[in-house]
Amino acid sequence: MKEEQNFYIVDKSVLPEVFLKVMEVKKLLESGKERTVQDAAVKVGISRSAFYKYREAIFPLYENTRGKTVTISMNLDHTPGLLSSVLNGVAMYGANVLTINQTIPINGIANVTLTIETNELLGDLAGMMKKIKTTEGIQSLKIIARES
Repeated sequence: MKEEQNFYIVDKSVLPEVFLKVMEVKKLLESGKERTVQDAAVKVGISRSAFYKYREAIFPLYENTRGKTVTISMNLDHTPGLLSSVLNGVAMYGANVLTINQTIPINGIANVTLTIETNELLGDLAGMMKKIKTTEGIQSLKIIARES
């Protein structure tokens, strides 16, 4: 069983120094002051591997909660209105659907891939996923990509 992902708000003064340095590397790269991860990592005093190890674990608060796109893959029974129910669930949570890709049903099951934008998400992504997963006819549901 996969462990649920949890997020916490933590004051930066109690974080290990490596996390703060990872943020410095990100800022250098985003600002264009450094062109490569290697150069930025050397400048702030961490290894490139430390940056890659922690880069998906720390974000400024505004970046972690706004503007992310999430791609969800699901297998649905070939039932009229089921995709509409899923889309209604996404809308109820305030997510914006960017793309919908659906395969032709084979053996009564269709694969659907949704990419959503979470700018205006009401509640959390885990709650939305749980709500959608309880919809009758959903065979599987998982996040396959997340922009950070």
